[in-house]
Amino acid sequence: MPKKHRPKKQITSERLQQLGFAYAPPLIISAAVSNKVFDALESGAKTVEQVSKETGASVRGLRAVMDALVGLDLLKKDPRKKYSLTPESEAFLISNKPGTVAGFFGSILPQLNSRWLRLSDAVRDGRPVVAVNQEAEGTEFFSELVENIIPMSYPGAQKLGDHLKLAKAKSDVCVLDLAAGSGIWGIALAQKSPRVRVTAVDWAGMIPTTKRVTEKFGVRDRFDFVEGDLLQANFGNGYDIATLGHILHSEGEQRSRQLLKKTFGALKPGGTIAVAEWLVNDRRTEPTHSLMFAVQMLVNTEHGDTFSFNEIKSWLEDAGFKKVRKLEAPGPSPLVLATKPS
Repeated sequence: MPKKHRPKKQITSERLQQLGFAYAPPLIISAAVSNKVFDALESGAKTVEQVSKETGASVRGLRAVMDALVGLDLLKKDPRKKYSLTPESEAFLISNKPGTVAGFFGSILPQLNSRWLRLSDAVRDGRPVVAVNQEAEGTEFFSELVENIIPMSYPGAQKLGDHLKLAKAKSDVCVLDLAAGSGIWGIALAQKSPRVRVTAVDWAGMIPTTKRVTEKFGVRDRFDFVEGDLLQANFGNGYDIATLGHILHSEGEQRSRQLLKKTFGALKPGGTIAVAEWLVNDRRTEPTHSLMFAVQMLVNTEHGDTFSFNEIKSWLEDAGFKKVRKLEAPGPSPLVLATKPS
């Protein structure tokens, strides 16, 4: 009997056309944040004309953006042509709410987009136009960024505190928060127990932000601060826990290896290091968000990249750590934990 040949699935350009407009949703959200659309709707449903009157933005512009936000499930529209917030936009896109990402879309995203427009140059040259991982160029950028990414790190930091059973601590726990930024990793651990004391290390220009955020969370009195480059600053030793919250990717392999060795020396025997990262698989084929984040590092840093669990594991073991493992936690990837031998 002759074989039946299944017709080949026709290849179309539809997916590529969709990808061609993938830039649109974040820019639409950015425009809405910048023009106070979500803030205007916090008090209740409004027409385009009412939002225009409250914000000063044009009716034409608002209608286009707000209808697109309905399509993105970030606004609702009723038969009276009144727009209202969805649970998601109400929780995360109102500017004055805890955990908001409005600042990221309103101020950080435009900066990032301007650099991505030079991606072709970065691919050709292998280096960024401006390297934000350098103190002179990066302090202003990170001072704006760190508070806006608190929602990304806070749940994972809380999970770490629970995993380490800090609430049951019977003696003082010393935490080293490296490249502290907002201080959210140390803050989350300090909230678990009054016995936790944190040393936050970051550039001199970043420390005022760290102090302000720790004050806001009510744990400022349990923080000490060390200014300087991570590889040059004297942050001492005798720590029970060290956190590196999303820092290795901007440091690159060489500096990351040096930092892990220095951190090993700063921990007590039996101490734990916790690394948060955008992990890729060993073949660098997934997950997509971590692969794209490597391009983010190309555009913004001299040597930054994303790494696999096994790459980081080998660096940790070379530094002297044992029991390298993953801890499932909220965030882009699981946390990587390791122990300094007793």
